[in-house]
Amino acid sequence: MKIVVILLLLAIVASLFSGLFFVYRDKGASNRAVVSLTIRIVLSLVVFLILVGSYFFGLVPGGRL
Repeated sequence: MKIVVILLLLAIVASLFSGLFFVYRDKGASNRAVVSLTIRIVLSLVVFLILVGSYFFGLVPGGRL
């Protein structure tokens, strides 16, 4: 489970930097930056849902604050 979350976080960072690269390179000529940043948002939601589901099913222990 930890490996999946870490890989998804790395994919989120890679998508973020690819979006930044496309913003500077394309200068608004294409929508590659929008697609890249949309992928980042979807990956972030997937990580969030995995963590919530893991907590709900007891795979991640809950602690007190």
